[in-house]
Amino acid sequence: MKYFDISGYFKTETARLKNANRPVSKTITHNGVTETQKVSIENWEQELDSFTGGDINKPAWKNSYTTATGDGITLYKAIEPNLKVREIIVKKDADKVKWIVIYTKTENILYKNIEKLSYYPDSLYRIEKSQHVRLMGNNNYTITGVIEK
Repeated sequence: MKYFDISGYFKTETARLKNANRPVSKTITHNGVTETQKVSIENWEQELDSFTGGDINKPAWKNSYTTATGDGITLYKAIEPNLKVREIIVKKDADKVKWIVIYTKTENILYKNIEKLSYYPDSLYRIEKSQHVRLMGNNNYTITGVIEK
């Protein structure tokens, strides 16, 4: 089974965004403290690296996700509990991606990370991360980039 090509999609997006060279209003929130700046993203590959990490097209995972489709939405859901990428939802309209949401979870005896990655082409990307590290407590991050017209 071939799943949606997250890696290829974001490779194309990073090249397109680099060429467009549009400013980004970037807001970072860490445990309730927020800072916003208008920035020029020099390295889109690095900026969207978390999304690229959501690629599930690996030979070892070819039967590790269920696929459901309907109303322009494709949902990929992990079957095995130890897979980092838990869910991917892709919304398309006439083969054009409208948005992508990726849920990841990493957990072991020392820490637990949960991420929600949202991407809206030419508009917005958001990384929401909740982290619990044993003996150190909780950290919550949100990074939102609004791509200006």
